[in-house]
Parts: sequence; C-alpha cells; structure tokens
Amino acid sequence: MATSLSNRTLRRLGKANSSTPETRFDRRLGEILEHATRVFCEKGYEGASMRDLSRASGVSLSGLYYYFESKERLLFLIQKSTFTTILDRLKMRLEGIADPEDRVRIFILNHLEYFLANQEGMKVLSHEDEALKNGAGSEIAGIKRTYYRICVGLMDDLKRAQDIDFDSRTAVMSLFGMINWIYTWYNPRVDGDAEELAQRMSDIFLTGVTGASPKDREQLSELLSRP
Repeated sequence: MATSLSNRTLRRLGKANSSTPETRFDRRLGEILEHATRVFCEKGYEGASMRDLSRASGVSLSGLYYYFESKERLLFLIQKSTFTTILDRLKMRLEGIADPEDRVRIFILNHLEYFLANQEGMKVLSHEDEALKNGAGSEIAGIKRTYYRICVGLMDDLKRAQDIDFDSRTAVMSLFGMINWIYTWYNPRVDGDAEELAQRMSDIFLTGVTGASPKDREQLSELLSRP
C-alpha cells in the first residue's frame, strides 16, 4: 500500500509542474511539503520527527503516512520538487536566447529568483544534501548533474563566443559558491530584489570586481612593468 501511495504522490508532484489543473490532493501535498521544509529548516532533518511534521502541518500521523511512507521520502519529495522546478524554469527561459552571456545571466537570475523566494528550502537543500540514500539519493543526484551540465555548457559556449580560455568546471563551481549560500547573508533592504542582485552578481562573475577585460588587464600590466 505504501509503495502505491508513494508512486501516486510522485505522479502528482510531476503534474504540479505541468499544465494539469491542480487538484485538492495537489494543494494538500504542496502545503505539507511547505510545512515539512520549515520544520527541517528549524530542527534539521535528523532532529525532526514525523510527530513534529504532523503538528506543524495539522495533518494526523495516519494522514501523513497516506502521502509519505517515511520521513526520508518526504525529504526526497522536497528535493525533487525544488530541483525539478528550477530546472524546468531554466530550460523554458533559455529557449530562444542565443547570446551566450545573456544565457549565463538568465541562469543566475533564475537561480536567485527561486531561492530567494524559498530561502528555508535552500537551507534544507544545502544542509541535508547527503541525507538521502540509495535510489532516492541517486535520482536527486541525477537531476543535479543535469543542472550542472547545463551550466558547464553555458560556460563552454561563452568561451567559444568570446574566444577566451578558462576552466569551465572551476567557473561553474565558483558560480555555485556565489549563489548557493545567499540565504546566510541576504538582506532585501540592503541587497535589493532578485533581479537587482542577479545583475550585480552576474557583472562580478562575468567581468570581475574591477570590470576589466583580459585585454584591459594585459595593457595595465604592461604599463605597470614599464621603467
């Protein structure tokens, strides 16, 4: 019984990102995932119990088990929903955009927009990255690899378009280092909204804090080396 219900939940979760009309089941599932994300954020995955989740969501324990057969399955669905949503939105926004630099900027904006609107979820994903085991962990890892490979492809396209050379993997991991930990310091009163922040972070990532191109830096180096 638990397996069939879990599969039903997964099917519903997939439909939530499509044009299929939302049902009462879908809405309730989304509400439970929101409450669970908050509980995991406050207590940590290991520290949270199904009773904590029941109290926070207002759903009985038996009701929770109707949707999820275990706490791990719930964390899996939170991660699957998050990464699938951000990946689908990215693919849609990249369609029809040809300029490689614009595509990198879209990647950054898409990431920041989602995670600034879901900062508790971002914290859970960052801190509970290794909690999922076996098949569940492998499935989430596969989605994350797809996201990573898209970003590497954007970097490779940028190198070709601008005839520059850098290590794409280092660039991608450095970019993720910039955008994945914003929940630890982001202040909307100081840092602006997602679009403003994405603009500034994109500028820093693409041109450096000085805004100088490689040619500019080479010319500056030559000037400084003159007697």
